[in-house]
Amino acid sequence: MPLLEIDQEIKGTYVVERLLGEGAFAEVYRVRHRFLGRQAMKVFKQFGMTLAEIEDLLGEPALLSRMGHPNIVRVFDANTFEAGGRALGYFTMEYVSGGSLEHYWRSYRQRLMPVTEAVEIMRQVCDGLAVAHREEPPIVHRDLKPQNVLVGYDGNGLRVRVSDFGLAKRVNPLTLLASARGTFGFKPPESLDNMDSPAADVWALGTTLYLLLTDVLPYPCNADTDVLDSARFLRPVRPPSVYNIQVDHALDAVLSRCLANKPADRYRDAGELLDDLRRWKPRGLSESLPLSDSAESTTSKSALGEHTIPNPRDVARTVAEAMRLAEDPGKLVMAADLMEEAIAQDADLRSRYESRLKLWRRGVCM
Repeated sequence: MPLLEIDQEIKGTYVVERLLGEGAFAEVYRVRHRFLGRQAMKVFKQFGMTLAEIEDLLGEPALLSRMGHPNIVRVFDANTFEAGGRALGYFTMEYVSGGSLEHYWRSYRQRLMPVTEAVEIMRQVCDGLAVAHREEPPIVHRDLKPQNVLVGYDGNGLRVRVSDFGLAKRVNPLTLLASARGTFGFKPPESLDNMDSPAADVWALGTTLYLLLTDVLPYPCNADTDVLDSARFLRPVRPPSVYNIQVDHALDAVLSRCLANKPADRYRDAGELLDDLRRWKPRGLSESLPLSDSAESTTSKSALGEHTIPNPRDVARTVAEAMRLAEDPGKLVMAADLMEEAIAQDADLRSRYESRLKLWRRGVCM
């Protein structure tokens, strides 16, 4: 049963609109701030904790607030409230109606994501994460994966934010290592020895880019026994160009370095990877192919598990409602949020409505 109810008021400031998702330790809701509009609220599930324990959980928003960057999710508020006579910790952050990179990736359905788009998304992810890796000592995310990257639009176009720093940790200043946490399919070989570092985050970045380019994971966990089997890392990784003819040798080389078995053979951190991604240029006309001519996926986006394909009629209704709301200048933000939701469910809508969405984000009515 969810911690909060729809239309519940929190601290006289927030009204709960809907549950967005949940994990092992927290639930995330879309809420409406009394003055500032829609935000996302993360509520920790543990009831009855001491104030010191709640403050420890709120280390994530404290961390995020210090690392202000356009490609890291912004935090607005952190506090506690009473529920059933017990204290719950929460924090609020910017609401990204497009949802996660997983949703964005799945919106291409039977097609592979365009290479230039995948690279641009990862450039922005690296740009944000590089801020954490430049800290003294560095902060490692420890759970980078498509579900923890948010994709939306602002007035300039696509804007990506790294989110969910709940497992983030500063490395030991002497060893430059931290204990390993996170999702097995995105963890490098050294995680089996309980070691994490900026180079381990680089492995997760490489795994994510590999997935966007190929629709498969470089080292999938095929069974429970496979998770703890270090021998699986001895299997050679196929270059992404084997799955996607639009991937060139330069990107193959970038992915090969990201996924090197030894941390010393990888990019040192997200900033170093970003330098190579910025140097990469599309090789020719194939990058500008229309969606209908894009390379086909042979996996139907099953690498991260089964999923439900959105009902086209529901998506069409969302678009129609966005267009209706956009006729009122005072409702452009709501219109943009709805259009962003629709685009995140069907990539075909991107070419038709992206320019309009950017104008709405700038406050321009059409």
